Amino acid sequence: MTSQGQLDADLDPLWQDLDRAIGQMLIMGWDETEVTPQIRHLIEDHHIGSILLTAKNLKSAQQTAKLVQELQTIAHQAGHPQPLLIAVDQENGGVNSLFDEEFICQFPSSMGQAAAGSPELAYTIAKATATEIAACGVNLILGPVLDVLTNARYQPLGVRATSDDPQEVSQYGIAAMKGYKDAGVAVCGKHFPSYGNLDFLGSSLDMPIITQTLEELSLSALVPFRNAIATGGLDAMFVGGCGIANPSMNVNHACLSDQVVDDLLRNELGFKGVAISECLEMEALRNEIGVKAGTVMAVEAGCDLVLLCRAYDVQLEAISGLKLGVENELITKGRIYTSLKRILRMKKSCTSWAQALNPPGISLLSQIHLEHLALSRRVYDSSITVMRDNEKLLPLNQSMDKDEELLLLTPLVKPLPASSATKTILEGKNGNVQTAHDKWAHRDRGAMMSGEGVFREFGKSMARARHGKLLHTSYTANGVRPVHENLIHRASCIIIVTADANRNLYQAGFTKHVAMMCSLLRASGQKKSLIVVAVSSPYDFAMDKSIGTYICTFDFTETAMSALVRALFGVFNPHGSLPGTLRKSKKVIKSRQHWLVENYNRDRDGRGLDDLLQGLARASAPSHSYLQTSTARTFELFNPSTEEAHFVVRNSSTHALYGFCATYYTKGIGILAAIFVDPAKRNVSIGRSLHRRALRSLTQRRGIKKVQLGMCFPGVYLGIPVDDGNKLKEWFGRSGWDTQFPKRLTNMVIPDLSGWSAPEGLLQSIQRASICFDLIHGLDNAESVLNHVATHANPEVYELYKAALQETKTCGVVRAKSPVDSLLGTVIICSPGSHLAGHIPPLHPGRTNALIGGILAPIVPSTAQANLVLQGLALMGVRQNKAHKSAKSVLSWLQDDSYEQLLAMGFDILQSFEEITNGPENFVDAV
Repeated sequence: MTSQGQLDADLDPLWQDLDRAIGQMLIMGWDETEVTPQIRHLIEDHHIGSILLTAKNLKSAQQTAKLVQELQTIAHQAGHPQPLLIAVDQENGGVNSLFDEEFICQFPSSMGQAAAGSPELAYTIAKATATEIAACGVNLILGPVLDVLTNARYQPLGVRATSDDPQEVSQYGIAAMKGYKDAGVAVCGKHFPSYGNLDFLGSSLDMPIITQTLEELSLSALVPFRNAIATGGLDAMFVGGCGIANPSMNVNHACLSDQVVDDLLRNELGFKGVAISECLEMEALRNEIGVKAGTVMAVEAGCDLVLLCRAYDVQLEAISGLKLGVENELITKGRIYTSLKRILRMKKSCTSWAQALNPPGISLLSQIHLEHLALSRRVYDSSITVMRDNEKLLPLNQSMDKDEELLLLTPLVKPLPASSATKTILEGKNGNVQTAHDKWAHRDRGAMMSGEGVFREFGKSMARARHGKLLHTSYTANGVRPVHENLIHRASCIIIVTADANRNLYQAGFTKHVAMMCSLLRASGQKKSLIVVAVSSPYDFAMDKSIGTYICTFDFTETAMSALVRALFGVFNPHGSLPGTLRKSKKVIKSRQHWLVENYNRDRDGRGLDDLLQGLARASAPSHSYLQTSTARTFELFNPSTEEAHFVVRNSSTHALYGFCATYYTKGIGILAAIFVDPAKRNVSIGRSLHRRALRSLTQRRGIKKVQLGMCFPGVYLGIPVDDGNKLKEWFGRSGWDTQFPKRLTNMVIPDLSGWSAPEGLLQSIQRASICFDLIHGLDNAESVLNHVATHANPEVYELYKAALQETKTCGVVRAKSPVDSLLGTVIICSPGSHLAGHIPPLHPGRTNALIGGILAPIVPSTAQANLVLQGLALMGVRQNKAHKSAKSVLSWLQDDSYEQLLAMGFDILQSFEEITNGPENFVDAV
């Protein structure tokens, strides 16, 4: 091909007609079960060469074969040199475009197949799946999914991905790819560069973002794509529509970026197949760029096939956009012929007119159906995973008497939509879908039976298998209702089903509530067994050791639920295992390097800790400014009511500290208040070694009731810093902490007190409410204050108040009182230079020498006047700080969303944290 884009000798002269060539570069769909005039027009007059079929098009295997045959006949009669590419999503699990109980078999999701533990089985499943859809005339499968669930707990792909281990994803992805290929179907890996760790930032684009750097992607997310490409068997690659935001790349839509398609996919990874764009009908792209320009950008970026799912007017717009791109010389003929050759090469590998016009259909499907049904049952049985059964409740027919009642509690979940559902469907019919995360999670082009229907049938199957009494009801975001309480009191065993509880938090809350009820009833001598079954993501309660019996099924199709019934009643002994790091976690922890952890010694380690803190401050983001004013002395309270135990990993030769961990114990609560690792020594298990030693020390304390992550006194970390995103939270989650229900704690600041004045009307509102304030010093007048704090806050906050009251010259407590002298709220006031500031880094001036006043730990119980009381306490605190000549005020330890009341007063957010509190039993395996 010359620079003028002359036709290659190996291309049919027919392709000199650019309209025909452009038609081959588009893959389109529609929403009906029959051929419409519009789709016929696209094939006949616009020469569209590829069709995407979704569940909206497909009613049965027989209808699918007839529909595909009709589409191919239209293309043949219209003079298409090669048959149409006919593509479907047929991932199994919850995402299947073609479902037909008589002839098409259901198999587990990608993660379910990995749980079965056999790549050979994954190959067999893929070959069976592809054989079935090929019998109906389909020649391109949009799969396998090659995404690595880097942030496994919170990603919407869920069980559609294999796991969070790139090598495991590669192994199963390549096995599936070979199975598809051996059945004669072309394969398309997805979703490049990765949908496995998306941040839903609530941007104006409503577009999820990849925030990892290219180096980070290369080490994990890109590994399965690289490995699949290296096999030479990957025909196509689906390029996603997500954004990318990192220091080396800023892309709004990956499939429109030459950095992603031409540079990364083709030049770096060496992909020579067909690049297929995400559907350009997505709302964010249409609003920001427009379909015409977007189609041109996709081709310029290196995409060969541009996807437009359903809207006929938008599809015509895309066609005219490509033609306009050629006229404006934005797209050269050479560029079009490059894509054309790739597409025609793929078509040649997976179809011919003889195959396309005569799909075998039902005649073949009826021959292989029984064999595939047996395979389906075998692999579902192999995938069912019992992660824990501490009380030996399985099988149920051995742990329960026939006359005992079994209670089944199932959520009212929505089915996955059959196609990329419109906003009307998502927000009209399913009013709960609000966030960008939810919209993305529910956008799949797949079909699943309604959860309610599946669970109703599951309940009936349970009753039949048990030959005994079974009670079944659903639960919703309304929580535990009286009807649930009555049924729980009656039943001897309760089974709770959850489906993606990490994204549907009401399920997590409901399950925790019921678990607590069962625990209390057991304590009173009643038999109350609890089984939790996660029927989608296995991460719902994977790390929650308080759930003693925990089972995972990886999807909630009828087939999966049938296998679950067999597992519950001992028809087979389930041997599935959780994929990725969950499977390997115990082995990995044992095989990781162990560092010698020693008790902290002030004289020996104090200077090393100061050096470590300074190094961390230099390496940290500006939002971690509190590290700059932290020293070794910050962590030493010498408080008679608080036991301290600090630990270090050190180089005994150079005396350098590689890591430090601070722990405290007071009145039944063990607290991990800080854990630091030298930035140059990370990812070699120093933090894990310190964490294990700290948890062992805390959980062995006599009378331990709770373990807490984060502390206000000393106040270096009130919890996990929110600014660190999910990575740190994930690390603690993998280390045994249940991070699902944190308490948000916020530090706020007025950076310039000289220009600050009270909001208009605030004083008048306080006066009208008859709220009065006074300031007390010393412990002599503090009984009511300390009783108030003891009632409404944790022991470490109580110790903070005691320390403040003892510091009579520089600290005091402001009380808010009602007209009848009852206490409405309290807050600590610190003047600059207080002893307390040494333990609370935001109050320490550091090198600036600016005078900083403190307003600490407001304790305001929930009442109708709570917001006004909080604002009043803050106002009194600011006035006191100004009176002590402070240049700025820091307000520390605001709980949950109470900080919102202070934004209007001129406070800015300084830092936000998430305090985590767990029971000590969570850490039985971790230590």
